[in-house]
Amino acid sequence: MEKKITYKDAGVDIDAADEFIDSVKRIVKPTFRPEVLTGIGGFGSQFALNMQKYKEPVLVASTDGVGTKLRLAFMMNRHDTIGIDLVAMCVNDIIVQGAEPLFMLDYVATGKLDKAALVDVVRGIAQGCQESGCSLVGGETAEMPSFYAGGEYDLAGFVVGAVEREKIIDGSLIGVGDTVIGIASSGVHSNGLSLARKVAFDIKGLEPHDHIEELGCSIGDELLRPTRIYVKTVLNLMRDFEIHGIAHITGGGLLDNVARVLPKGCSANIKMGCWKVSPIFELLQQWGGIEMPEMFRTFNCGIGMVLVVSAADADDILVRLQGLNEEACVIGTVESKPSRGKSVTLTSP
Repeated sequence: MEKKITYKDAGVDIDAADEFIDSVKRIVKPTFRPEVLTGIGGFGSQFALNMQKYKEPVLVASTDGVGTKLRLAFMMNRHDTIGIDLVAMCVNDIIVQGAEPLFMLDYVATGKLDKAALVDVVRGIAQGCQESGCSLVGGETAEMPSFYAGGEYDLAGFVVGAVEREKIIDGSLIGVGDTVIGIASSGVHSNGLSLARKVAFDIKGLEPHDHIEELGCSIGDELLRPTRIYVKTVLNLMRDFEIHGIAHITGGGLLDNVARVLPKGCSANIKMGCWKVSPIFELLQQWGGIEMPEMFRTFNCGIGMVLVVSAADADDILVRLQGLNEEACVIGTVESKPSRGKSVTLTSP
């Protein structure tokens, strides 16, 4: 009798996927805000926007991933923090416009569903959502045999937030004389990992679990350290201060990302040496012989978020940031630019 082939024979286990969804429901539920109307597992997710909170709400959306930081998770066989990175990369990108993250969806693609690893991934996503006050309302898990190598997966996140139209932060208020404040990063975050891995593992010849005295941990643990989430900090500041511009320091570093929020005719003069630089950046620069301009365009170099504020508010904002357990300091000023362009310059202390 001819064998009857099934979807499972082709590498896709629907029963395993159903078990995975059941396993993560209890992890996801604590992220639900009151506006969430549906649970996990439906065809779509419903969210009732609280219209009493806004006069003229504007929805802000973003999507992102974690890049080759996933490779570190595979190398370390640690999957409990990469989900935090996924949330951070999405919510930090909309809070810079003043938008409070409301809900998030995730997409996970893998060659063969590893329930234990992916439950850890979702646990990290849920933790990130709770840290940012965002609801994880649904997602998609795609099992794609022969498409991904064994033990590997890919992640994408999608977030929607809301901001009152008159409170949108778009950089238009930035003017000459404004103060530039930098808020510390928690490490490399989720950008520049391809270069970091090449330097640490190919050039320096380290193994992921090698302990580095200057770091107080293994090189793998340091590079896998999750991205800091700045949502609640910025929302707190917005209640009492007028923030002229905010930049999330991701790919492109301080040079490219600060320039994105400057209006034409303005230049940000960033003074290097004003802030404490984590040892990981100094080590990567030394091990790889990376020139400083390349460092500042590839890595956040210790600054994860930049605020542009009026000089009159700067001291009070720094006091507030300290009270919120953020490491922050003045890193520069806004100056005029002769042409109608905009730029960021780095100057030595």
